[in-house]
Amino acid sequence: MSRYNNKIPIINNSEKYDKVFEDRGISFIKQFTTPKLTHAHWSQIASLEHVHHTWKLGDKLYKLSAKYYGDEKLWWIIAWYNKVPTESHIKAGQILKVPQPITDVVRILRMD
Repeated sequence: MSRYNNKIPIINNSEKYDKVFEDRGISFIKQFTTPKLTHAHWSQIASLEHVHHTWKLGDKLYKLSAKYYGDEKLWWIIAWYNKVPTESHIKAGQILKVPQPITDVVRILRMD
């Protein structure tokens, strides 16, 4: 499940980017709006099982996602669940919670 599922791309052909378009030999760029995720209600979070993972040097969210979910594209669920917008917000030794099973996690996600 990509966070861009069911999102319609918008066409950006703003004159503001004419130089960029010209340099790249294109006339527009397709962009996706950013989905708005709200954090699940505490009772929903409490109902989820999770695995603890101690962050270490060389870890990447996409690697954890591949390990625990079998899909590296679901890295954003681990980031969302732990309220860390990027890997640079995670310090070595920090314990991340990886929610399980992914089917339960997807069920409680609310995307606008």
